[in-house]
Parts: sequence; C-alpha cells; structure tokens
Amino acid sequence: MVGDDVRGVAVHEAARIAAAASPGEILVSATTRALATDGMFSFEESPGHDLKGLDGTRVLHAVI
Repeated sequence: MVGDDVRGVAVHEAARIAAAASPGEILVSATTRALATDGMFSFEESPGHDLKGLDGTRVLHAVI
C-alpha cells in the first residue's frame, strides 16, 4: 500500500489480464486457475498473451 493506492507486480499483472479480456469475457492467470479446484468453474486455455510490462508470453484461462 502506498497511501490509499495498492501497488505491486500482482496488481499490475491483474490489470493487464483484465485488459486482455474481450467484452463479457473473464480471463484468469494460470495461478488463479490452479487455485480454483473446487469444480465451480470451467476454464478454456487462451494461450499466447504478451502482457505489457511483464516478461514472457503468458497462458491465460477463460472462464466458461
């Protein structure tokens, strides 16, 4: 926290993932996908995302 602002790599990554989603689409990181093991959600792999300011190509997952 910096004042009332939340900062850090995780916040930056979450903002970039949200920006990569199409209207009405929910994309999540591989980490979020791995943590969602309760079976309430289904996912479809959406590979090959280059997120601005982050190194490497990321595999994201669309919630279906």
